[in-house]
Amino acid sequence: MNQLKSDDYPAIYRDYVDSVTGPVMDELIEQLTSFPAFIRAIPEDMGTYAYAEGKWTIKEILCHILDAERIMAYRALRFARNDMTALASFEQDEFVANARHNERSFDNIIEEFLVLRRSNIYLFETFNDTELNRRGMASDRLITVHALVYFVAGHLNHHRTILRSRYLKDEDDQQKLHVV
Repeated sequence: MNQLKSDDYPAIYRDYVDSVTGPVMDELIEQLTSFPAFIRAIPEDMGTYAYAEGKWTIKEILCHILDAERIMAYRALRFARNDMTALASFEQDEFVANARHNERSFDNIIEEFLVLRRSNIYLFETFNDTELNRRGMASDRLITVHALVYFVAGHLNHHRTILRSRYLKDEDDQQKLHVV
């Protein structure tokens, strides 16, 4: 897959796209190992920790990553198949509020991530250049299939950075936890 052009995605996704430093498929595959290792390094009892009132817990963030990946892959499939129906946005706060993420174990979340990511890699690998360059409207924004693939990898990177900086911010704790 080639690099993105700036008109492949709305500017609001720039940070996600820029966080992908190499070939996007390589990053998606690498995350199959690094992200579960990152989660396993966090003690289970920290799963329901939020750094401030009204902020999501660690488990809510992890499950939000899963929800967003599932939605972006669905959008990519629709647009790759040349379905030009505009797709609505999703209300991420309502998704979190109406799920029971804090009842799940880290192992359960990791297992879902692995199954979901492997499935999406298989899907994304089937897209040819024509399909990757197809565009569609999602959340009132024009975006290519290729950019949606980048979004999946970059969105995970974004939230891993937030977890490190706001939830696991003590460097001594990170070293003790072996958080990578």
